[in-house]
Amino acid sequence: MASAEAGASGATASPSSGSGDAKRRRAKPILLNRLEGCTGTVNAAVAIPHEDAVISVSEDSTIRVWLKRDSGDYWPSICHACPCATSCLDYDGTSKRLFVGLDSGTVMEFLLADDLNRMTPKRSYSAHMSRVTDMSVSLDLNWLLTSGRDKYFQWHCTDTGRRLGGFKSDAWCTAVQLDPVTRYVFVADYAGQINVLKLEEQSLSHVTSLKGHSGSIRSLTWDPDNRLLFSGSFDESIVVWDIGSQKGTALELHGHAGKVRGLDYVPHAKKLFSSGDDAMLIVWDMMADRKETPEWVESNTCQRCGSAFFWNFKEMWTTKQLAVNRQHHCRRCGKAVCDACSANTLPIPPLGFEMLVRVCNDCYREMEESEKASKAQFYEMKHRVSHLQIDLSKRRMITSGFDNAIKVWDIKSLLADAPSS
Repeated sequence: MASAEAGASGATASPSSGSGDAKRRRAKPILLNRLEGCTGTVNAAVAIPHEDAVISVSEDSTIRVWLKRDSGDYWPSICHACPCATSCLDYDGTSKRLFVGLDSGTVMEFLLADDLNRMTPKRSYSAHMSRVTDMSVSLDLNWLLTSGRDKYFQWHCTDTGRRLGGFKSDAWCTAVQLDPVTRYVFVADYAGQINVLKLEEQSLSHVTSLKGHSGSIRSLTWDPDNRLLFSGSFDESIVVWDIGSQKGTALELHGHAGKVRGLDYVPHAKKLFSSGDDAMLIVWDMMADRKETPEWVESNTCQRCGSAFFWNFKEMWTTKQLAVNRQHHCRRCGKAVCDACSANTLPIPPLGFEMLVRVCNDCYREMEESEKASKAQFYEMKHRVSHLQIDLSKRRMITSGFDNAIKVWDIKSLLADAPSS
C-alpha cells in the first residue's frame, strides 16, 4: 500500500557558505507519495513515462507494478513472484518491454499489457553465473547489456536472445552505461575501475580503463550532449569523465557523507542528481565553471614554512631539531603542508568540494567570497537511497531505499529550465 503525502518536502541543508538567488533557495523536491508493501530492500524503481505508475524490484523476490488510484494512493496492479531476489530492471515505455535481472544471474523479459494490470513472460536470458548488478537496454540496436557479480559484462540480442559477446573484468562488474551514438560501453567494477569497450555488429574490443575512484563504483549515468560520463562510488565521491574531448579530463564532486548509490542526469537543465547512504539528495549545477583538483605534491618538508615532516631524519639531523609534523595537503593548491600552515578549512565548490576541506594559510587568505559560493543544492531525503530515477515526462523523481519503501517526488521547481518530454 502507498500513502499520499502531498506537501511534505525535504529541507535544504547546504554545508557550504555562499548564497544563491531567491528562486534557487525556494526550489525543493516535494514528496508526493510513499509506496510501502515490499518486505525487502527495494533495489530499483522506475516511473512508467506519462503514466501515474511505478515498476519496482526488490530483495523480497517480487516485481511490482504500482498504479495510482482515485484516492491518490498507489496500489500494486501486478505482484509477480520470482524464484530469487530481483536486483535491477530496465523498461521501454514505447514497446512496453520490461527486463529484470535476478540474483541467480538470469534476466527475465516481460511484456506489459496496455492497462498495466498484467504482464506476459517473453524470454529468459542465461546471462550470468551470479547476481545481475545492472543493465542497459537499447531496442534501437536490439541490445541487452548486463553486468554481474561473476565479473562479466554480457551482450545479448533482444531479437533472438542470442549472446553476442562478453568481457571479463578483474572484479565484480557493478554498473553499465551505453553511448548509443558511438557504441561505446562503460563497465564499472568493484575495484573502482571503469572499462571502456567498443561494440561493433558482431565484435567487442577493450579500448581503455578509467581509474579515479578508491572504492567500488555503484552507479553510472551519461550526458549525451556533452558526452560526459558520471560515476558514483562507495568512496563518497562522484567523478565527471569528459569522454567527448578525449583529453582525459576528470572532475571530482565531493558533497556526500556516505556511499553514492543513485545518479541521474537531466541534459536540458544541465543538472546532476545524486543520493546514497547519507540520505541526502544533491543537485549539482553542471553549467557552473569547474576545474580539476590539483595533484598532491609529495615533499619531505612543508612547502610553506620549510619545517621537516616526522619521517625526514636527514633534515632533523642537519637542523638539530626534532620534527613532530604530519604531512597534510591543501585541497586548493595541492602543496604538502604542516599543521601550523594549514590551520583552516573552507569549501571549494569550483574544485568540487562542497564541504569544508583543509586549505593552506596562503590559499585561505587568497580565496575570494565568490570562490566559496556553492554550486549545488542539498536536500534531506529521510531514507537511505539504493536507486534514483528522473522521469521528465511528469517532472518527478523516484527513489527506492533500504527502508523497503519507494518515494515519488515532484521536482518541477528543480527543473524550471528543462522542457517536458
